[in-house]
Amino acid sequence: MNKIISFIQNNKAISWVLGFQIFRLILLPFMGLMPQDAYYYLYGQNLSFSYFDHPGMIGYVLRIFTDVFGQSIFSIKFADFVITSFTILSFYKLASYFLSKEKLQRAFVLLASTIFVSILSFNSTPDVPLLLFWTLSLICLYKAIFEDKKRFWILGGIAMGLAFDSKYTALLLQIGLIAFLIFSNKYRKLLISPWLWVSLLISAAVTFPVWYWNYQNEFASFAFQSSERTSSISEFKFSSSYFFGAIGHQMFLLLPVLFLIFITFTYKYVKRALLKFKIPQAKTLFLLAFFVPTFVGFFSLTPIYWVKLNWMMPSYITGIILAGMFISKKLLKIQIIFSIVFHVLFSFQIIFYLVPIKSDDTWVGWKELAIETTKLQEKYPNTFVFSDDNYKTSACLNFFMDDKVYAQNIIGLPALHFDYLGDDLTSLNNKNALFIDSDKRFKDRKLKAEINPLLGKYFEKVTELTPIIIKINGKESRKFWVFYCTNYQYKK
Repeated sequence: MNKIISFIQNNKAISWVLGFQIFRLILLPFMGLMPQDAYYYLYGQNLSFSYFDHPGMIGYVLRIFTDVFGQSIFSIKFADFVITSFTILSFYKLASYFLSKEKLQRAFVLLASTIFVSILSFNSTPDVPLLLFWTLSLICLYKAIFEDKKRFWILGGIAMGLAFDSKYTALLLQIGLIAFLIFSNKYRKLLISPWLWVSLLISAAVTFPVWYWNYQNEFASFAFQSSERTSSISEFKFSSSYFFGAIGHQMFLLLPVLFLIFITFTYKYVKRALLKFKIPQAKTLFLLAFFVPTFVGFFSLTPIYWVKLNWMMPSYITGIILAGMFISKKLLKIQIIFSIVFHVLFSFQIIFYLVPIKSDDTWVGWKELAIETTKLQEKYPNTFVFSDDNYKTSACLNFFMDDKVYAQNIIGLPALHFDYLGDDLTSLNNKNALFIDSDKRFKDRKLKAEINPLLGKYFEKVTELTPIIIKINGKESRKFWVFYCTNYQYKK
């Protein structure tokens, strides 16, 4: 034990990383339930080969942790924290193949200091397991290619498949691998190696549950993830807000110093390739092959499409290793200062909720809403509860309430994976319901005085009740409109 303590004290990088992780662990009990936590917890409580919006890995992870540690918000957050901690350790191993000891330590601190690691540690999304299996895939592929260890082609195939079972973005692993081999003079011969194709076949085999679920459900998930987005991109409408919004998101996730280093070395390598036709040496090319398609590829869409802030996260793994080659001690200190300031402000917001969030993407108010909704059910007995905001209110209420809560498929609207839970909505015929509608831009206590016309198609009578007002730290912070609906009639 004394040797471990001495090693940590003599290694500033490990001390910084441990400091950031201990800080995050301390914050875990203060974190409330996020809608994403509740929705992917719902995945785990309804086990399936895959799910409508994403593959199921995050649901399986949450199921394991909540089975072991009990159903609680902390168990869910702890799952995210543990998986992300394994990602950090895996990153250290991967980076050690490319960087000297000093640069490795800088890259290690760079990763641990980012906001995106904090988000992954606190919020359940498919990106949590994706980043772990993405990093493990790169470790295996490095061993297979640069150290010629054949068994790592098999392990790499398994890891790539598990990454795809986490999120469809993982397909960029196979794309990056093929791109690296095509552009590498030294390793291009591996394109005809049976080991490469065995690895790719294994990765495809591991993704079988996702394909099987889609086959059973008319490829609904693949269609959902592709058709709508392809249609939006094909419209080719320029939007400066999309572009600058993406820059703002990336500067927040990475912090300004690291983001600017990303932009600098991306420009440097792209310029060399396009103007001077210079291909980097093999190890650098390997890192770029798993950075450029994701980071540059998604960034190139931002002028015409709203790219979500987490889509570029897989590129951060090799991107931060590349940044470790360039960053100076001075810039690293500035990065750490930015990180400390942001994390302190972040912690104040989590603990004290200083700034109200005008959105349903928040960790406050859900338990209180469930309590008030339960009271309403006692006042209006034999009612079922439903909401209409894709998944957020329904998923959160499902987590906290004993009775099942439904989504907008009650009134004939698509409801993501709620449509695939196997609910027989005809069993609700002739029942009364409470419809909960979030007022995201809460300004006053007034009634909505407007009834969703779809409610009138499925219920005999709809009456608006007094809104539910949620107080946080003594201040009115959230508002939910409530409608009492009688005599439900399900219609296909």
